[in-house]
Amino acid sequence: MLKENSELRAEARQALQGKWPMAAVAALIYSIVAGGLSAIPFIGGLCSLFIGLPIAYGIAIVMFGVFKGKDVDFGVLFEGFQDYSRIFVTKLLQGIYTALWMLLLVVPGVIKYYSYAMTDYILKEEPEMKNNAAIEKSMAMMENNKMKLFLLDLSFIGWALLCIVTFGIGFLFLQPYMQVSRAAFYEDLKAQQGGNIEVDVEVKVEM
Repeated sequence: MLKENSELRAEARQALQGKWPMAAVAALIYSIVAGGLSAIPFIGGLCSLFIGLPIAYGIAIVMFGVFKGKDVDFGVLFEGFQDYSRIFVTKLLQGIYTALWMLLLVVPGVIKYYSYAMTDYILKEEPEMKNNAAIEKSMAMMENNKMKLFLLDLSFIGWALLCIVTFGIGFLFLQPYMQVSRAAFYEDLKAQQGGNIEVDVEVKVEM
């Protein structure tokens, strides 16, 4: 049985002890890069796509490392550029698939978003896996577990409202808290499933 969300949040707080300030700085760097790219006239969208996707992967992996007991490493924010084609194409496909489902209806889009939620961790832990294969493995892991992760995210709503009072500064601390909690969810999910999720999928995109 998966851990209660309160347990996952407690594990995240434990992992972040002594690391909150540096984790907030990592979140700030990510926010500045992501926000700055989108603000570039004319080419902001392209910059957000080609640079923002690897950075989004990077911030997830930074917080994944924190959960595993590592110090906050700002260099990991840019780790996605070291294996650029694998990370970029997989993240791009993930975004495209989610957007296409969103075009149908919001609810199917949200469901697919949670189906794909483990993709970053899979890319990190299984460097031979990419594109549709990594996404399909996330879908297999999240089968019957999407609501659990949704409720974990929803449990931060009160903190998010408080962050608004701080003119957004609080989000620099909330983002690490949420992402380390997600990393705890992934590790718990993986342990419960015994790491034996096998995916037979044709990889349709190669780079």
